[in-house]
Amino acid sequence: MMRIWKFGDKVDTDAIIPGRFLTIYDEKELAKHAFEGIRDDFSRLAQEGDVIVTGRNFGCGSSREHAPLALKGAGVRVILAKSFARIFFRNAINVGLLPLVCPDTDQMKDGQEITVREREGKIMVDGREYSVEPVPEFMYRIVEAAGLVGYAKELKEAPLCTKSRR
Repeated sequence: MMRIWKFGDKVDTDAIIPGRFLTIYDEKELAKHAFEGIRDDFSRLAQEGDVIVTGRNFGCGSSREHAPLALKGAGVRVILAKSFARIFFRNAINVGLLPLVCPDTDQMKDGQEITVREREGKIMVDGREYSVEPVPEFMYRIVEAAGLVGYAKELKEAPLCTKSRR
């Protein structure tokens, strides 16, 4: 079961992972401190597949990659928001976390069950269907490869040409 963790507007990277933990680089260790000070139960209760649902400008503030890493380490794979800070959006993709823009996040509540059909552009919450903005295919491939490093490794290992040279 995927469950919603609901947050409001302008959740900055300092709220996602406080600055005093920026010496940690392991995503599982970072996850122990995710939302510390604003939602202390998150690190203890978040489960694999849970979804963050939030308002506008999620991930504003500093450009640290620690914020999406902490969420990924906690088992989050998708974040739904009305809008994202540009750098957070790219950092999320780069570490293998999928940020999806959804204009209807106000309708969703903390703890509700959610089904994400990202490639179809659909979200199901308690029997109601919502739409998300499409994400370019190459971004899905980066997320599926667990981030930009994994994606680059896959590209490096892929054959450059399948036709024989003459």
